[in-house]
Amino acid sequence: MNVTDITREIAHLEEWLGEFGKDPEGGVTRLLYTKEWVEAQKALENVMQKDGLTTQFDEIGNLFGRLEGSTYKDETILTGSHVDTVKNGGKLDGAFGILAGILAIRLLKEKHGQPLRNLEVVSFAEEEGSRFPYAFWGSKNFVGIAKKDEVENITDFNDVPFVDAMKEAGFTFRDESKVFRNDLKGFVEIHIEQGNVLETEGKDIGVVHSIVGQRRFTIEVSGVANHAGTTPMGYRKDALFAASQMINSVISRAKEYGDPLVATVGKIEVKPNTVNVVPGEALFTLDVRHTEKEALLEFTEELTTIIKKISAESKVETSIDMWMDEDPIPMDKHIVEAIEKQAKENGLNYKMMHSGAGHDSQIIAPVLPTAMIFVPSREGISHNPLEYTSPEQLAVGVQALMSSLYALAYVE
Repeated sequence: MNVTDITREIAHLEEWLGEFGKDPEGGVTRLLYTKEWVEAQKALENVMQKDGLTTQFDEIGNLFGRLEGSTYKDETILTGSHVDTVKNGGKLDGAFGILAGILAIRLLKEKHGQPLRNLEVVSFAEEEGSRFPYAFWGSKNFVGIAKKDEVENITDFNDVPFVDAMKEAGFTFRDESKVFRNDLKGFVEIHIEQGNVLETEGKDIGVVHSIVGQRRFTIEVSGVANHAGTTPMGYRKDALFAASQMINSVISRAKEYGDPLVATVGKIEVKPNTVNVVPGEALFTLDVRHTEKEALLEFTEELTTIIKKISAESKVETSIDMWMDEDPIPMDKHIVEAIEKQAKENGLNYKMMHSGAGHDSQIIAPVLPTAMIFVPSREGISHNPLEYTSPEQLAVGVQALMSSLYALAYVE
């Protein structure tokens, strides 16, 4: 299969899988354990079987397709991503990693025959947390860190219990006494970038060396609601004004701090939120990310100091709730080097980079050597029907994945 054929086939597969959960608004909605999700997993299983792969679902619905190795039968190289989407999302987030894995293994088999080590593609059940308030259900079960009691009592937006939805789809909880597979030797996940760095810099692929750590906060500011006309400026305890100063100061300091630190205020609520009352309460969220744990901790301490100082000066009460604390995750040095080596040998214009978004790889990396490949995203748009990467760019990604899997599974 030449480059033109690969381009045509990956475009076909993208459109094909996008029909499962096709949203009337133009995107794809394929949520965990829904009818659309079940149909997509079954269809992927059928494709894997047609390619001669041995397929298997685990207890919770992760799908695996395996090409047996000839020599090192107790060693497996894994690739893939997640099959679920956000509500009215794009066709590529997660899905491309599965389809690229299927196509890469198909082409490697056609060209080189049986690998020395087993090659396996996985369609993880869930990553997004779009239906239930729990993310990475697929990969967390895969590595053995998901717990039954974490989801037993949660429901979706229609009050459907998680357990009922899972059983209706034909799955159940995993046996938590099972140990992690000892045959796995590496995992490579290919994904759209979901940012505009590669497009802006004109790169073919990104070789990901780390995934950022994240800390997320909810900051609540309590002042005194009062009459807008009769309360002098000097007597006010204006919660919104204090919050706005905090936001301005933290974001300004983040800009001074510089890349790769990013800080985002994505949500603001004000009470009573009316034109003629001094705001008595304000709430805002803060999302902070960095590739180095020490820098993330340092900036967190700094922003806490800033917020407390402004709170005291404004004579308001402020609570800071850190409800997410995820450390940065480095990718495996040897697999990253293997991907970079293949990129160089194939003349690809690549960039060594970090991922600013979370992925299944961050769950898998602590227990299994892991690395990622990115392909460009047009205008960095993702989680949106406008999400787009050209078939030609997707095909380059498939070839990069093929070369990497060849180096890991076909070479002594």
